[in-house]
Amino acid sequence: MRTEIRLAGSGGQGLITAGIILAEAAGLHEGKSVVQTQSYGPEARGGASKAEVVISDGPIHYPKAQRVDVLLAMTQEACDRYFLDLKPEGVLIVDADLVPTPPTSSALSVPITRRVREELGRELFANIAALGVIAGVTQIVSPKALEAAVLARVPPGTEDVNRRALALGLEMGRNAARAPREAEPYEADE
Repeated sequence: MRTEIRLAGSGGQGLITAGIILAEAAGLHEGKSVVQTQSYGPEARGGASKAEVVISDGPIHYPKAQRVDVLLAMTQEACDRYFLDLKPEGVLIVDADLVPTPPTSSALSVPITRRVREELGRELFANIAALGVIAGVTQIVSPKALEAAVLARVPPGTEDVNRRALALGLEMGRNAARAPREAEPYEADE
């Protein structure tokens, strides 16, 4: 089974790193086939950025995401730009404060950045919490594999705060997955 995940936002939010960590969790720690690609604007910070991760139980013949199963949007611009690439049955996860107007009522609106700032003191770890949200909602990778990948990638001395960010994200993701939401069909380009 092929699953396509896109993490989109702006430069400086750490989404490229998050994509690499997600790919490592699936590939190195769970033995799945995986491809990770990325693109970002010319600006170092503030420009558009996205990371795509394709995870499969078998060979991956095309490395790019075409019809996304999971879209994480960390800015309104990213949500507006990539929403139509989401499959009709796909999962849209948005940062509640940074995406004030999701294009569908079925979006999972999670206050990722705000909760990280409130509980960990800095927004810097929102990308790791976002990975936890994705795993909590989709179970695409296990929490154990994701934690191993996070701890292998983060700078020495930040393991504890990154572990806490991941746990916070997993909690938010599980809560979002359980919350009732209204399904709203949308028209996607075929």
